[in-house]
Amino acid sequence: MRWLAVGIVLVSFSGCSLIRPQDGEGVAASALPYQASIDRGEDRRDVSVLVRAGGASVDEVRESARFPVTRYCLSTFGGSDADWTIDPETGDWAFSRDGETMIFTARCTTR
Repeated sequence: MRWLAVGIVLVSFSGCSLIRPQDGEGVAASALPYQASIDRGEDRRDVSVLVRAGGASVDEVRESARFPVTRYCLSTFGGSDADWTIDPETGDWAFSRDGETMIFTARCTTR
């Protein structure tokens, strides 16, 4: 009976590798359509996110940009809220392009 209990515990833990982060990114990040990275500003709350997206639109890259900023704000400041720089003409996230890279800026707002 004791060996049965040990076997059940071992089988239970064998599936844990399925939910572990992959290369530090996690399962959700690996499913995003565009690769993104963040750069911190002098004030650690200010971040720029660079998204390699070719000629994609803001709507197409939004989640790929949002995910690393949310993760950064959450792990650094304990909350996921961020204020994105807004383009006054479009009312959407402001960005610049450097070749095929879109650059967005945000500020972690969680205290």
